[in-house]
Amino acid sequence: MSTESTTATHPGLETGPSGMSTNSNVKITLHWLDKSRAHRILWLLEELKLDYELKIYKRQKNMLAPPELKNVHPLGKSPVVEIQALNTKPLILAESGAIIEYLTEHFGKWLVPKRYQDGKESKVGAETEEWLRYRFFMHYGEGSVMIYLIVFLIVRNIRNAPVPFFIRPITNGIANKISSNFVEPNVNTHFGYIEKQLETSPNGGDFLCGKELTGADILMIFPVEAARLRLKLGEEKYPKLYAYSDKIREREAYKRAVKRIEDETGEPYEIVQN
Repeated sequence: MSTESTTATHPGLETGPSGMSTNSNVKITLHWLDKSRAHRILWLLEELKLDYELKIYKRQKNMLAPPELKNVHPLGKSPVVEIQALNTKPLILAESGAIIEYLTEHFGKWLVPKRYQDGKESKVGAETEEWLRYRFFMHYGEGSVMIYLIVFLIVRNIRNAPVPFFIRPITNGIANKISSNFVEPNVNTHFGYIEKQLETSPNGGDFLCGKELTGADILMIFPVEAARLRLKLGEEKYPKLYAYSDKIREREAYKRAVKRIEDETGEPYEIVQN
């Protein structure tokens, strides 16, 4: 399976005291797989206006990642970010949350909310609501809500499995049972919770942690968008979630990330396979 590799540069990148871009001595490579969680890392790189190389991988007919990705990381998954600084050996980062935390720590501290209330630095219980939300959502996105989207996909595959007609009532019965007893109630609970979190965002903000975009929003956009497209949640039931998703889609960095992929692949961008 061939891959495509191109480099993105940002002439308007914010410069430091030396006049050099923030990652001028660091080569960043994103290993991007279509219809995967890797796109949020591409969005992050665009938000940070970093120079980076993009290597594009296509899924196989069975929708699994191509074997070439195992040459990058033993798990063969995406996203993976490769960072090469001067006089150091390459750093290979996997897992979206770990990648977001690393890149924001070095290149985008503005995407992490202030941790402590003024005058209460390092005191237990003195963390700001914005930071506590940030810490929660950085774990919640992959640790809680994604499992139900994955099970939904498994259930759909069971329903669509090419089985003999006399077996289909059995497979459909199994799929319907899992859906009604496990997937649907948990989807309602979790996306109702996200809707409420957006309703109560600190200081009337439009993002999960307040008025400003954070790394938590970048992590959470995949489950939000995947649920919106796959589960057909409905704007009437989740108006805040739909408005949140629309607001992110309109960010210039997000649009640049989508355009980058469409230009490179010559295909319309799809965050998931419907």
